[in-house]
Amino acid sequence: MLSVAIASLVLGIWIYLTFLHGNFWLVDEREEDSAPISKSGWPSVAVVIPARDEASMLPRSLASILAQDYPGKLSVIVVDDQSSDGTADAARAVSSKAGRDITIVEGKALPAGWAGKVWAQAQGIAKANAARPAPDYLLLTDADIYYAPGALKRLVGRAKSGNYVLASLMAKLHCDSFAERALIPAFVFFFQMLYPFAWVNRSDRKVAAAAGGCMLVKREALKRAGGIEAIQDALIDDCALAKVMKRQGPISLQLSEAVNSIRPYPAFGDIARMVSRSAYAQLNYSPLLLMGTVAGMALTFLLAPLLTMFGGFPANWIAGLAWALMTLALLPILRFYGQSPFWALALPLIAACYVAFTVNSAYQHGQGRGGMWKGRSQAPAKTR
Repeated sequence: MLSVAIASLVLGIWIYLTFLHGNFWLVDEREEDSAPISKSGWPSVAVVIPARDEASMLPRSLASILAQDYPGKLSVIVVDDQSSDGTADAARAVSSKAGRDITIVEGKALPAGWAGKVWAQAQGIAKANAARPAPDYLLLTDADIYYAPGALKRLVGRAKSGNYVLASLMAKLHCDSFAERALIPAFVFFFQMLYPFAWVNRSDRKVAAAAGGCMLVKREALKRAGGIEAIQDALIDDCALAKVMKRQGPISLQLSEAVNSIRPYPAFGDIARMVSRSAYAQLNYSPLLLMGTVAGMALTFLLAPLLTMFGGFPANWIAGLAWALMTLALLPILRFYGQSPFWALALPLIAACYVAFTVNSAYQHGQGRGGMWKGRSQAPAKTR
């Protein structure tokens, strides 16, 4: 019977994902509780923060960086990416209150062929490279990222002890509103499914990924990779950077509870816009890949509950086992975010939401609004 064949296929998919896909769902790639002791001194670090209309975020995020008890030399560069809300003044106020000097770079207009965030990073990195001596590491972080005390010391210690050319932490996302509780843990779940962290962290695997909110990069390795210019047009800049850096040496990606995003997503529409900004770019702007993704998501997440509820025996039992594995797989990330395990039962509906966001991303791209971020469309012009 066709229904039995489909149910068996879905079950096979979930057996593979559960047991053979890098254990992505176990949430066991976590930052260590303590930093390795540096026996040869602490390297110098330049923090580069691209900020476009982030005056409301900087009083917490920038202050948390300036409060780090890092033993080595630490410099901070804020790139004011043509903001209209007094971002630079907010950064100066935080600096003054903390009694710490920072460098503010007034961002230039976005040139053709560059994504906005990468262009802002490039200007900050250029400023860091001009220092004498130049820093050993660059911390590429976002203006909405809060660092708990000691977080930077642990991150640098880990990078140095593992000789990582890129050490990234996936910030724990804001998860308070109903929309966030419904969708944010699944967002991380899907990211881990695309890029199993255990495979990212293995040198013998080609899988490469990073989390753009917190990326510690060895400066000389980035220079060997062609500099940030190597990914100048990348909307998904973190994974693009991870790909070029993994050619230079080992990289690391872990979940973190000490590094947090303070940007709220109060409504479903806010999360939809966040996802739609880059989802179609993930598919290389390909209509064929879009159709394949929609079909694959339907097969993987939607057919199991439908066949369980409406299919005949034995298809309903086979599909029910697939649904059980699917539900089990979401539980660890729900626990990490402190959410009710009952959300796992809603994973098929949550997946349908992400399919809709992806389709909307393609639509926005077709309307010339691809990669929209604070009034600026960043999708490469050649693909619009």
